[in-house]
Amino acid sequence: METKIGITTENRNTGVQKLCKLLADEYVLYTKTRNAHWNVEGYDFYNKHLFFEQQYGELDEIIDSVAERIRTLGHYAPATLKDFLNLTQLTETKSEANDSIGFIKELLIDHESIIIFLRENIDFYTDLKDYGTSDFITGLMETHEKMAWMLRSHIK
Repeated sequence: METKIGITTENRNTGVQKLCKLLADEYVLYTKTRNAHWNVEGYDFYNKHLFFEQQYGELDEIIDSVAERIRTLGHYAPATLKDFLNLTQLTETKSEANDSIGFIKELLIDHESIIIFLRENIDFYTDLKDYGTSDFITGLMETHEKMAWMLRSHIK
């Protein structure tokens, strides 16, 4: 059934392409945060283990909301690891040490990359007359900004 929500098919198609890239970035960041949770070592293990768990929990909710936004716009969300790796701008690069500072620095770079992507696309969605997605990604940007602040605060 055709999606009739006041956004042209062409604009929905264009907008969903960027949402699929965002979904891939979120999934890769989620996986990297899980890795940090599972593999962090050092004197601060327990604190950071719990901290990373809280962060990947937030990312899990973000992933679901991005996929549901894609579905709301009448498309199917990419859902394979191969799709995510083909779409993401992030890397799977992993530092040699499993210390909290290394994980935090790496995750912070990825959050900041996503924040920039989101900020650059707020007006893009407004231009497509997709005010819902513009508002949606503004909220995601604020969530990532807070998560990045939390990470940054550990390394000051």
